Amino acid sequence: MTIDMTNFSALDPASTTDSYDYEVLLGRLKNELSKFGLTSNQAKVYLFLEKYGPSTATHVSKTLQVPRTETYHLLTSLQNKGIVSAMFQHPTKFSALPLDKAIWLLINAEKERLKTLEGQQKELVAIWNAIPNFKVEQNETKEDKFQMLQGLNLLTGKINEMITTAKTELDILGSEKDFIKFHNAGFLDLIKNLKIESKIITSASNKSDAIFGEKLKAMVKRMQYKVKEDLCFIIKDDQELLLFIRGLGQSSRDIMAMWTDSTSMIYTMKLLFSYAWSSSMYVE
Repeated sequence: MTIDMTNFSALDPASTTDSYDYEVLLGRLKNELSKFGLTSNQAKVYLFLEKYGPSTATHVSKTLQVPRTETYHLLTSLQNKGIVSAMFQHPTKFSALPLDKAIWLLINAEKERLKTLEGQQKELVAIWNAIPNFKVEQNETKEDKFQMLQGLNLLTGKINEMITTAKTELDILGSEKDFIKFHNAGFLDLIKNLKIESKIITSASNKSDAIFGEKLKAMVKRMQYKVKEDLCFIIKDDQELLLFIRGLGQSSRDIMAMWTDSTSMIYTMKLLFSYAWSSSMYVE
């Protein structure tokens, strides 16, 4: 059976059901590999070599309909990542590591990269501080700021920052699915250990009450009506607001939220939160 490797999302009416299913799975793999630092074409070449075995650059180019020069660049980049190897023969053939070993290698490479960046943090800050500050001090009124955040990694970092730097109060409203995600990400454990006032409003059912634990239950109220799955926000110290535009139920790429320190927006959402809190019941 031949699978259309040139376009993973192509629907060929003449294909068998099994062939179509395989192409869908391969397409999903190609998209998922982007999370590990591979471009679309790098993933396509890697998956082709993994499934079809060692091939020459010419064969890869013709089969995947990728220009020959680009194919050589792709193979070189995959070799540099350590997941594709060249074989000593003429013409040269290229082979791919098994998927599990390739992912393990990509993950560890990313860990090492982050360690290097972390080690450079103090040095870069010291260099920056050595440069004079040319800002002109002005007595200006506060300008509201906002920031759009998209993708699970960015939002995870922002939520973690808001929780760990909260000084007086943390207010969170969300659906049952939102708090299950928060639990899996370890955010509820962070909130549990905060020595500040925290309030949580949820539509969680009795089945998921266990995610809060005994310590958090004193901070949690259940709304009398179901929270829509796309309604979730966090207010930190009445100074910062994170409002989800596309909720945690979306794919990791599509999740989107707006962060702002706008006084009027925070005040509006605080009023909504206070009303919901007063009309909700504590989780038993």
